[in-house]
Amino acid sequence: MIVTVTMNPAIDKTVEIDRLERGGLNRISHVEIDAGGKGINVSKAIHELGGQSIAVGFIAGSTGKMIRSVMDEWQIENDFIEVSGETRTNTKVFEKTGELTELNEPGPVVDEKDVQALFEKLESYANDDTLFVLAGSVPKGVKKDIYRELIKLVHGKGAKVLLDADGELFTNALDAVPDMIKPNKVELEQYASMDYITSEQELLSVAEKLMEKGIDTVAVSMGKSGAMFLWKDYKVKCPGLKVKAHSTVGAGDAMVAALSYSWSEGLSQEDTVKMCMAVSAGAVTTVGTKPPSRKCVDALLEQVVIEKLKY
Repeated sequence: MIVTVTMNPAIDKTVEIDRLERGGLNRISHVEIDAGGKGINVSKAIHELGGQSIAVGFIAGSTGKMIRSVMDEWQIENDFIEVSGETRTNTKVFEKTGELTELNEPGPVVDEKDVQALFEKLESYANDDTLFVLAGSVPKGVKKDIYRELIKLVHGKGAKVLLDADGELFTNALDAVPDMIKPNKVELEQYASMDYITSEQELLSVAEKLMEKGIDTVAVSMGKSGAMFLWKDYKVKCPGLKVKAHSTVGAGDAMVAALSYSWSEGLSQEDTVKMCMAVSAGAVTTVGTKPPSRKCVDALLEQVVIEKLKY
């Protein structure tokens, strides 16, 4: 069973324009509205692959009800906790040049009672057949060590954890040793305080040091450059697939979904890598934060090239 946790979900409103005119009039050519937030995006992509998950997190107000409605329409099982306030709306301005500007609202304030309810809910799902996906930002009122505490909690029940976070959330969570992590290149550089253009070897070195903490799987997404995947006995990289890109929004979430789905299906490491690359590349071809279809993913699987990492 896969349980995705989205503490700060959103309605993602993607607007397309020719070119952003700061301080001037911008005419929108297309608008796409999706239920979003990293964990929710993961659940949607798992659904398109033919898998199942339970989406959990905090929702608030009319926007939150809209998210629940969308998940119900997708027939994705969900078990959200309703809190006071209003779930955020994130506006993504996509220019024809490929430039993306994001305007993210802060979301509701969550109190200690709500956090405790989340802990109890997740504990009820935790067993040795469960993978928890802890993904994205947290709302106001939630401490930056919450992922660490949640990992400890569900590990105590035998469950596995896939972490996709950045900044303090990521750093603090590492103390509890998540089973899988999916940082992107920038997040890895920030974690290692690398404020310069890094080489593949440097990124590999940081990833291996993370594995020394006891993390089983490290997947590093690198945009157009592809990705690297590390297990103890299998360390490879893949160049990016050549696709007609529409928007990079949601590509990282798609890779997390592929990792989760591969775990639930018991895929080999090689097939997991192929699935991650195909689903992530497929997400780039869609509008807004919509996941790629299974048909699209199956076609892209044939294009994946796997290379051994060089030291």
